[in-house]
Amino acid sequence: MNADSLEHHLAVNRYGAFTLTDAVRPGPQLPVLPRQGYRVRVYRDRQARLRLPMLSAAVSAECLFDVFLSLIEPLGKVVNVVLESSHGRDADDHVDFRRTHIDAPVLASYLCDFQDLLMNDGCTGVAVLHPTKPVEVQFDEHKLIHIYSPTLKPFRRVLREYGVRRRVDLPLLCEGEHLHHTSDEFEDQFQQMCTRVGVAEFDSVLSDE
Repeated sequence: MNADSLEHHLAVNRYGAFTLTDAVRPGPQLPVLPRQGYRVRVYRDRQARLRLPMLSAAVSAECLFDVFLSLIEPLGKVVNVVLESSHGRDADDHVDFRRTHIDAPVLASYLCDFQDLLMNDGCTGVAVLHPTKPVEVQFDEHKLIHIYSPTLKPFRRVLREYGVRRRVDLPLLCEGEHLHHTSDEFEDQFQQMCTRVGVAEFDSVLSDE
């Protein structure tokens, strides 16, 4: 693919009824065709003897951020948060910064302040966790939503309200060749978000495994 063709490919953000954010593009050969929906699988951590239902969702950009905020609500009034960054790092490598016990409405306000960063930076992600239960809602750098929880009912209800339906066969953009977009400005904004949220030292989340 020549430079002109690649530039044209990167400019395409709509595939049928599905709109991508600016964060990620499928590879030039379209190994995975973006489409809306969710799938359910099982997350296993043999070392921790943990087995949880895992829901992964691809949501069109028009309602993606609203869906994410709505999916945080079942976690309760107080949550833990992990901000994830792969700025300046190799592929598949990122660093996590955690803050525990933050009021969920306060966190939602902070996230809204950095909506552009969270939606359009391919090196930024965020995970929101229940403080005492193994429940996590992750909005990753591919702008996919992953949920780990003993029960998925409240989260499936939210997705249904937004018209996001379950698909038995749903390849995800991250599972094929894809390209991430970021910038120095986004990296600076990530640092600002860390300061605003008050995150501290590195810690792991379910989605690290």
